[in-house]
Amino acid sequence: MPIIVNLDVMMARRKMSLNELSEKVDLTLSNLSILKTGKAKAIRFTTLEAICIALDCQPGDILEHQENVNKRV
Repeated sequence: MPIIVNLDVMMARRKMSLNELSEKVDLTLSNLSILKTGKAKAIRFTTLEAICIALDCQPGDILEHQENVNKRV
């Protein structure tokens, strides 16, 4: 999938653990872990907003679109 989740990068920059973020955004560790590892298929805007508030960042700091380098023409 060409959407890259950089949640772990932002958490490291803010020196915030998964447990701490989980408490701040009121999500389970399991759901945050799925998002952090890039295995999530979707994210609600309200969840994204809560994460951005907790990490003091923008959605683009967490989500990145990457072109498929192996794309056939």
